[in-house]
Amino acid sequence: MKRFALAGNPNCGKTSLFNLLTGSTAHVGNWPGVTVDKKEGTYKKLAEPIHIIDLPGIYSLSPYTPEEVISRNYILEEKPDCVINIVDATNLERNLYLTTQLLEIDVPLVVALNMMDVITKKGDKIDVAQIEKKLGVPVVSISALKGTGGDELMKRAFEASKAVRKGTTVLNNSSLAHLIGDVKIALEYENVENPLFHAVKLAENDELEVKDHVKASQMVEDFKKTFKDDTFGTDFEAIVADERYKYLSKEFKNVYIKNESNRENKPNKKQKNVNMTSMNMSKSDKIDRVLTHKIWGIPIFLVILFFIFHLTFSSNFLFLGAFIKDDWVSFAGTPFEGVFGEGAINSPGVVLQNLLTLLTDTLTQWVGNGLDSIKGCPEWVHGFICDGILSGLFAVLSFLPQILVLFLFFSILEDSGYMARVAFILDRAFRKFGLSGRAFMPMIMGFGCSVPAMINTRTLADDNERTATVRVIPYFSCGAKLPILTAVAGAIVANAKIGNADIITYSMYVLGMVVAVISILLMRNTTMKGEVPPFIMELPAYHAPQFKNLMLHLWDKAKHFIKKAFTIILASTIVIWFLSHFTWSWKFLADEEMDQSILASIGQLLQPIFTPLGFGSQLKQWGWVFGVAAIIGLIAKENVISCFGTLAACIGGFALTQDDTGITYVQAMIAATGITIPALISFIAFNMTTIPCFAAVATARAELSSKKKFNWTLLFWIATSYIVATTIYLIGSWWWTAFIFVAIIAIVITFIVINNKKEKARAYQ
Repeated sequence: MKRFALAGNPNCGKTSLFNLLTGSTAHVGNWPGVTVDKKEGTYKKLAEPIHIIDLPGIYSLSPYTPEEVISRNYILEEKPDCVINIVDATNLERNLYLTTQLLEIDVPLVVALNMMDVITKKGDKIDVAQIEKKLGVPVVSISALKGTGGDELMKRAFEASKAVRKGTTVLNNSSLAHLIGDVKIALEYENVENPLFHAVKLAENDELEVKDHVKASQMVEDFKKTFKDDTFGTDFEAIVADERYKYLSKEFKNVYIKNESNRENKPNKKQKNVNMTSMNMSKSDKIDRVLTHKIWGIPIFLVILFFIFHLTFSSNFLFLGAFIKDDWVSFAGTPFEGVFGEGAINSPGVVLQNLLTLLTDTLTQWVGNGLDSIKGCPEWVHGFICDGILSGLFAVLSFLPQILVLFLFFSILEDSGYMARVAFILDRAFRKFGLSGRAFMPMIMGFGCSVPAMINTRTLADDNERTATVRVIPYFSCGAKLPILTAVAGAIVANAKIGNADIITYSMYVLGMVVAVISILLMRNTTMKGEVPPFIMELPAYHAPQFKNLMLHLWDKAKHFIKKAFTIILASTIVIWFLSHFTWSWKFLADEEMDQSILASIGQLLQPIFTPLGFGSQLKQWGWVFGVAAIIGLIAKENVISCFGTLAACIGGFALTQDDTGITYVQAMIAATGITIPALISFIAFNMTTIPCFAAVATARAELSSKKKFNWTLLFWIATSYIVATTIYLIGSWWWTAFIFVAIIAIVITFIVINNKKEKARAYQ
């Protein structure tokens, strides 16, 4: 099977093209490094299937970042049958810089001019035939976003793969042409593959090439002794880069024909005192003047986040409750009672959740009635299936609609190009504290799942920055933690009749981000010190997300969640039910005897540990359930609510109804234990910041550079969650303790500042 590799700059639409060609659900991002490992798929519309490899987005083939090393090594060592170079047609010169490097490799090459739909919409034109003539390789116009040109591209690439191609260079007329030619001849004599590419890299003093070709590198050093250049001296890398850009500027200046009548670039004749700078700005530039404002950028981001959470979790949509009559939305006396709201309109996320809950409750009732109709069916079988398996499983599944709604909004922000701006404004705000925007990219990805977010830290060049980032990624709450936040927040609102679930949930997400920022600032100024590497990112133009890609994202998320629900969570639910209904001597217990079970004895043993956090020994008879739920959540965070769902049916003192949800299960726990609101918020914070699920822990072990750092990371997660949860509970219960924590923080900051000044002083001595 032939293998085609996709290579291109970040944000050029490479992964979108991969999805188009393979039908894959690979994630589409708008920032550098989203594709850390190569993704693979198959194109099946030619005479034979083609294996497609999606390489990381890179700006050049120089080994400055892990992405560049991955892409470079794959092309040179794995020898794909063809390389498809995706070029952003709206930024031709910048993208063709990589093309000039790919041309130097002995591999069939096809250039895909992407985003041609944007060019056409502007009324601009690109002379594709002229570009093909100048580059000497096939060039095809496509739009990965609109799904056009993909089949034609693959046909041209398939034809190109049948012929042998030798590398060519645009440096033939440069001042280093003679040196490159001599080094190439020397490498050919040594039977080195891709001699032209290696010769150019040796001229650039590429560290990998110098290490691998010591003899040939000496030719470069000898040449430097006789070389004179008034601009760059003997910095041959700068000379090569300058020559590439000179070639691109000269040869391709006339291939892009702009539409002079474009209103965006032409002032209206009726306008007076026109600001020409403003008139020449693109729509994206004008939007960025607001969204990336140095003062308002971060507040705008927080407002957007709140609006997303309001649409997902609010039971008082747009705060219209004061103006809505209850009978308008309650549908009293029908199966849909309360689904669309009671006294207010529910948000779309809550409506979808209620509809799914209505379905799962109906299924549970049918199963229960079916078991009751079976003559001689043991009571424990009914309890095991309905109160054990289905209650725990459906308690988690009820939050799937809200997870998908939240993920949909995040995908829209990402695919539109806005998330790249978030990295930009955060880099500008926090760089002086030792943070870079590149480090925030995997953190923001943590909103989806910690596993790929941790893998994406490979884009960070500094090991200390990578370690610190891995440690704080779990604080950006993933979809698995959403059921905990929503269920507990909803129970607080339902019991106390205060606030709104979306405000509490939003506050917990912000808390996670604040804890992440504070933690990484502490690490970067103490144990994880290091220089902040430069963050270079080309902001993509804003565009409307493609519906197909959004649906692929949602389907991938739903598939992953459902798979976990019917494997890990289902197994955990069964184990919880058995442990809560048997003694150590394996005597079966009725529901009301659960306090004598194996699970109860383990929970009572662990209960004192959580006393400073508010859900320990101070609670009533059933207080151990919160500690047990938190521990079980280490396997998968969804287990916390499935545990409540399984145990709630066994705890007396709270009448469950036919429309039970994760929220009512938490209400059962509140009634049975007497837990306070500060303790409930502490419980949320602990689960958000403690050791993540087993999958994330395994990923952290693989990504961290040593076992010692991994062990310290586990301790870091435990300590942080314990401190954060304790602080919330104490301040929430006794407000005056806030002064104690302020004093402790002031002492810690003072110590760090003094210590850092002493270290700088010693460094200057």
